[in-house]
Amino acid sequence: MHRLLPRPLLSATVFLLWAVITNAASLGLLVLGGLLAIVLPLLTLPFWPEPPRLVRPWRAVRFLAVFATDIVTANWRVARQVIGPLCGLSPALVEVPLDLRDPFLATLLGSIVSLTPGTVAIDVDQQRWIMLVHALDAPDPQALVREIKDRYELPLKEIFAC
Repeated sequence: MHRLLPRPLLSATVFLLWAVITNAASLGLLVLGGLLAIVLPLLTLPFWPEPPRLVRPWRAVRFLAVFATDIVTANWRVARQVIGPLCGLSPALVEVPLDLRDPFLATLLGSIVSLTPGTVAIDVDQQRWIMLVHALDAPDPQALVREIKDRYELPLKEIFAC
């Protein structure tokens, strides 16, 4: 079973995302999603570093709820900003110093920041452990740094005990 599903959580995530994105109401779409859930992890296995061990799964569930809420509220905020006067925006490039020292978690943090509307992680410098973030509106760049560290980096450190 481990040979067929080397990363079962990734396979489950691919399948669930496929079902949600395609609004899979037919058996054919579900079968295709199942095939993708098996094939994609197998094809990408050589590129995956060994992820850190999940130590606090209940904290992960809470973190996912916070992250989902942040995505919804950020979508709303960005939509209002784009529809409103653009001259009121304060775009910024912000350097976020990382306490994480695990390449997998640093990449995960960059992905989380990029998935939240209004911010994009441009680079994760693993030599200096700095993440460069572009923000659509950051009138106080240090507040953005604190928010990323408090809402995302600290929980990741707790979840994976880093």
